[in-house]
Amino acid sequence: ATAPPERLAAFRIAVGIFTVTYLTIRFPVFWGLADKAPSAFAGVGPLAWRDEPLDDALVRGALVLALISGVTMTLGFRYRISGPLFAVSVLVLTAYRSSWGQLLHFENLFTLHVLLLAAFPAADAWSLDARRTGGSRRDPTTYGLALQLACLCVVVSYVIAGIAKLRLGGTEWALGDTLRNHIAYSAVRLDLLGADGSPLAGPVVRNAWLLPPMALISVVIELAAPIALVGPRLRNVWVAAAWAMHLGIFALMLIGFPYPLFLVAFAPFFALERLVGRFVPRWNVHAEVPSARDTAGDGRAGARGAAGM
Repeated sequence: ATAPPERLAAFRIAVGIFTVTYLTIRFPVFWGLADKAPSAFAGVGPLAWRDEPLDDALVRGALVLALISGVTMTLGFRYRISGPLFAVSVLVLTAYRSSWGQLLHFENLFTLHVLLLAAFPAADAWSLDARRTGGSRRDPTTYGLALQLACLCVVVSYVIAGIAKLRLGGTEWALGDTLRNHIAYSAVRLDLLGADGSPLAGPVVRNAWLLPPMALISVVIELAAPIALVGPRLRNVWVAAAWAMHLGIFALMLIGFPYPLFLVAFAPFFALERLVGRFVPRWNVHAEVPSARDTAGDGRAGARGAAGM
């Protein structure tokens, strides 16, 4: 599969904007990790070897570094330095926050995407580096490979989620009352905390017959994620279904997964350069724009190339 540099650059911009915005909004949470009780710490991921929390200055320094390097990475400024710095700092922050007991799986996904972008030339177009140097255009398979791997990260994460449901709950998760209990628990918890739960929670819980089909569909969507790699039509169907699933989760439980809800998680599946190019036309140092045939897939690139796959 092949892709133009603008497509990978568009993915860099989308991921960078989302991650920097997320870290900014969650700044108090990450900053406040220094005040947590050391006894609650249990290292996970790259911090699994640690039994004690990191130094407070290191964590807060990583947060400041992530915000600064995130902005420069998004702009494509000194990308060979800012990209890896951003990736490492985000990895440390998300792994450290997860080490206090609450795992947010969408954080894992955007962290993987940031790490992936740091390993590829994602600033060859639509970047300050490209404006300064005149840009470069490498073998299109280089950009295509980065997008393929980004799509693979998405697919694998959903498949793992589906397997986890079946592994922990078996068929009872899809056919029993597990989803109903989740919705009821979320509503009661919010009520006890003095917040308003979803107005849909009560009616859905009272009509329990609605939930087994919904639970079964969610597992099928997660396990069927690999069809997104087959071609544009199946990709569109799966992305729409996955997005609708997240929208339903938010509507019923007020639990939001912002990375897929804002569609950034699905960005590498599409030819984003067409959309982003409307907003940053002056940054496009390459006058060459992929044709409709290129983005739709021809006999050389195929449908997967058009999807960044």
